[in-house]
Amino acid sequence: MTLPFLAALRVFVSYYRPYRLTLLIDLLCALVVAAVTLAYPLCAGYITRTVLNLPGPEAWADLMRVGSLLLGLLAVQLAANTFVDYQGHMMGTFIERDMRRDLFAHLQQQSFSFYDAQRTGQLMSRVTNDLFDIGELAHHGPEDLFVALALFLGVFVILFGMNAPLTLFLLCLLPLMAVYAVFFNVRLNRALMESRRRIGDVNAQVEDALAGIRVVQSFTGETAEQRRFDHEHQRFVDSRRAGYQADAYFYQGMTAFTQLMTISVLVLGGKSILQGELRVDQLVTYLLCVGILLEPIRRFVNIARLLQEGVTGFQRFLEVMAVQPDITDPPSALNLQRVLGAVEFKNVSFQYASSTVPILQGIHLTIPAGEFVALVGHSGVGKTTLCNLIPRFYEVSGGQILIDGTPIRDVTLASLRSNIGVVQQDVYLFSGTVMENIRYGRPEATPAEIAEAAEQAGAHSFIMQLPQGYDTDIGQRGVKLSGGQKQRLSIARVFLKDPPILIFDEATSSLDNESERLIQASLERLAQRRTTIVIAHRLSTVRNAGRIVVMTREGIAEQGTHTELMQLGGVYAKLQTSGSL
Repeated sequence: MTLPFLAALRVFVSYYRPYRLTLLIDLLCALVVAAVTLAYPLCAGYITRTVLNLPGPEAWADLMRVGSLLLGLLAVQLAANTFVDYQGHMMGTFIERDMRRDLFAHLQQQSFSFYDAQRTGQLMSRVTNDLFDIGELAHHGPEDLFVALALFLGVFVILFGMNAPLTLFLLCLLPLMAVYAVFFNVRLNRALMESRRRIGDVNAQVEDALAGIRVVQSFTGETAEQRRFDHEHQRFVDSRRAGYQADAYFYQGMTAFTQLMTISVLVLGGKSILQGELRVDQLVTYLLCVGILLEPIRRFVNIARLLQEGVTGFQRFLEVMAVQPDITDPPSALNLQRVLGAVEFKNVSFQYASSTVPILQGIHLTIPAGEFVALVGHSGVGKTTLCNLIPRFYEVSGGQILIDGTPIRDVTLASLRSNIGVVQQDVYLFSGTVMENIRYGRPEATPAEIAEAAEQAGAHSFIMQLPQGYDTDIGQRGVKLSGGQKQRLSIARVFLKDPPILIFDEATSSLDNESERLIQASLERLAQRRTTIVIAHRLSTVRNAGRIVVMTREGIAEQGTHTELMQLGGVYAKLQTSGSL
């Protein structure tokens, strides 16, 4: 969806609101810069028209006063330009930061359906590169337009009286300019490289959080992820500050040399005229070479570039922000409290937005609090989908789901998901230490509570064998751990969360026998006194279930214990016989 131009402009301008004072001072400084730029030819005109016609001693005194005035104007110009380049750039960076923060928070509110249709790399580009272009536009757009218009209006009033160049003196300052440029260019490049590294850290954090959004949402970790993101993002902002500071010194140094050339030529050229070594028209012509007209032209070109890059980035930003989360809290949502864990499906149906065929249809299932239920059936019959509907990772297409008799649509997402623990086959661990990953289950947990959860999950012994124990960094997505170790950490995370409802999604299907035995024991400890729903393909898991629910593409085919279903000789018995369980 594309917003109308005026609506999009209002959204863009709204981000200036916290920085109104900075924007006002920035534009005033830009106006001062334009005024001082126009004052130089006026002073030149004064020199040629008045000072040079005075008697010798008076002319020298008046010339020195004009030179002092020009130096004062240069100081004012440098101060104003430094504010524009430094604080103006920081304002653009703050606006960029605010947009990125809002976009990240907005992405965390999206449901699984949104991420099913998106590519993480594209979202990363919108969060990083697109918003950098917006930051540049936010700073340079108003300033360049303001200065360019002011210069154009003033230059054409003055230029008609300027003619004849003075250029030889420029050669004297070129070596100094070159040394200055090389020195600050090195600093600028170093700062820019650091900035690129920092934005890489931000990208890694965003990718980590979005790729693990299922874990984030099931543990209601949005606030923790926002804190981690804000920390990395602030480091990036600090690196950008150093870059813009070096940028300001570099370009304003170049401006200082350029304007010193102008002042020097005016003073020395006037002296040469007094001594009969130079004609007045040669002095005036030099002023045409100052490049007054080149400045507004350069700024207009810059505006065109910024608009091309920034507007495109802003449109992509608006496209994502316009996508409203399809699963939200209703206005009257209540917090789910004192949960016992009874789960009931009433005529539940579900169909993916991209599919024309329902995955689930007419599901009726009641699970009393504390019961251990196993879901079995061929792949694709909707077992995982059914479990994903309980924490509202997806929204039911029809019917309703109740917890302790309360429809889950009537409670807040945070309270609903905080009472549900999910252990998935594809374990997602975050970059960081073992302790940080377990603590995700309950951020306020103490080290002793974390160790106790790891002990219950059968993970404590292998953790203590790691190089730094609980402080060992496990790498991106836990690449330094085995599959069984990662699974035990995910179970420890749920032990720490201590929810009344548990969902195990084929938690042991990809493990070896020894790892399965250890994890199976952990799951049995975790399932005690909790409502437990297990998606299982292994007989060892199914035998321990108090009830087995057999699912087919038509819905729930049969229910009962292992013995009852084998005696029935139905779908379950055929699955067992064929080895397809």
